[in-house]
Amino acid sequence: MTFKTLTVATVLIVSGLALTGCGNTIRGMGKDTASAVNATQAAGQDVERAAQ
Repeated sequence: MTFKTLTVATVLIVSGLALTGCGNTIRGMGKDTASAVNATQAAGQDVERAAQ
């Protein structure tokens, strides 16, 4: 293997790993946001029930 080939292969592997990490982070943030929305809705319903 030449140095150039090894460099290109390394860059591709590192880029792939970085993109995978970003995808996992985005999915995790989506789940966290959904949980926060659900908790906010539940709290609003609790307040509504308490006010009745």
